[in-house]
Amino acid sequence: MTDLALYVLTLLAAFGAALVGGVLLAFSDFVMRALGRIAPEAGVAAMNEINVTVLRSWFLRSFFLTGLLSLALIAVALVRWRWPDSCLLIAGGALYLLGPILVTMRCNVPLNNALAREGGKAWAEYLVAWTRWNHLRTVASFAAAALFILAL
Repeated sequence: MTDLALYVLTLLAAFGAALVGGVLLAFSDFVMRALGRIAPEAGVAAMNEINVTVLRSWFLRSFFLTGLLSLALIAVALVRWRWPDSCLLIAGGALYLLGPILVTMRCNVPLNNALAREGGKAWAEYLVAWTRWNHLRTVASFAAAALFILAL
């Protein structure tokens, strides 16, 4: 891989992680709080619609593309281990894969699926748990973006 290609991949990963972090921050900062202030039935309905809509969104494509870029950067960094930026690329890639990707799949998606099945039975608990995990995804996304930027 050329230096230019590595630079472009790292730049795209940094941009993707920051973009994902920004969207997740919006949810942590005001979307979930707003949903918690309206009637539980309306909040559940809105969140279920968000969860369906996100499946066909550009956000989801960016979310997973950044995961693929993270995997590629980890692989390149392992091959070019002697480069001074290898540790930054591995750390950034791992943070993105463990934060946004893994936490989403293991925590937020199961909560979303339970909400779709059970409705508002545990809406208050859902809001707290989902938002807590989302805070973690947000911090990990921004940290990954920062590490990718430092690697540049």
